[in-house]
Amino acid sequence: MAEQIFPGVLAPIYLRKLKQWADDRRGVAAVEFAMIAAPFFFLIFGLLEICVIFIMSAVLEHGINEAARGIRTGQLQSLEEFDRDGFEEIICAEIFDMFECKGKIQIDVKTFDDFAGTSNPSPIDGDGKLDITGFEFEPGDANDIVVVRVFYEWELLTPVLSAPLANLTGNKRLLQATVVFRNEPFGD
Repeated sequence: MAEQIFPGVLAPIYLRKLKQWADDRRGVAAVEFAMIAAPFFFLIFGLLEICVIFIMSAVLEHGINEAARGIRTGQLQSLEEFDRDGFEEIICAEIFDMFECKGKIQIDVKTFDDFAGTSNPSPIDGDGKLDITGFEFEPGDANDIVVVRVFYEWELLTPVLSAPLANLTGNKRLLQATVVFRNEPFGD
């Protein structure tokens, strides 16, 4: 058979070169790494994306807890010019400049009669967008039950790899922090 492919005297030389090439083991590690590189980097970038989401959620949670303390104690309600924008500034001051906050967060502060009625529907509409039409800003008075919710649309870093993490259109994840409390008996 080899005589038909390599006629004449050259057949043994070609067969020997072919055998040497087949027995050569140089570069095996590079070929093996090329075979596992895509799943390996997929796993690493996916883990990093999840870690960043958890860190940003914790930072947002910290910011809302610190800012809501002023509502709980009545300190913020006693200010003459206390509104949603002022509350946003307090939250943004508490997030350590980890992400762009000013004008990017959505705040919903509502008062309720009892803790059983504090459930709020998801703000994500059927199209996968954030719907803020029902958002209010009512910090309440003494002994009121208050629910403070803050939302941030986090742009995912790896478009294709993070598609399962997106819960909004446009490759975004909605980060949410919620605090529920009864205002202290502040006042006269």
